[in-house]
Amino acid sequence: MRLPALFHHRWTAPILAELHRTNGAKFVTLVKRLEIPRDTLTRTLRALIRSGWVRRNPGHGHPMRPEYLPTRRGRRLGWACERLLFELHRHDLEGIALKKWSMPLLHALAGGPRRFSELRRKLGRVTTRALTLAIKDLVTAGLVQRTVSAAYPPAVRYDALGPSRPLCHWLRRLA
Repeated sequence: MRLPALFHHRWTAPILAELHRTNGAKFVTLVKRLEIPRDTLTRTLRALIRSGWVRRNPGHGHPMRPEYLPTRRGRRLGWACERLLFELHRHDLEGIALKKWSMPLLHALAGGPRRFSELRRKLGRVTTRALTLAIKDLVTAGLVQRTVSAAYPPAVRYDALGPSRPLCHWLRRLA
């Protein structure tokens, strides 16, 4: 699953979407368009280059040439990131959704209701605290439902709600 890597940095998806939309960009342009701190952009671009999703534009040329270009894999991801970000913006969910574990968690719940331990196994390296916070955020946003069974001992299950369907569609494309 590549979603934890994709959402490890908060700005990965917005940068990929912008590079896809413009077919490459200069560093300064990314700073201004995304309103991202320079050091954060530097760190995220390094991670994107290491992942093979972005490359530096080689050689010399016109001063207006883009400094960073999406790779073939980066263009495919950028296309889906662009659509996902559109849905997030439409529902005013960017703040919650672009946290590290929110989208991987929502993707894990797209297959049906799951218990906490199942989610931990499915997400791999997530800590208990990070998973708890991600669940809490998504429940508060109305994207996930927490259900406690009446049986003894009570079992808690988490399930993705209807408003998360368009997001899950684009997350499947990204995964």
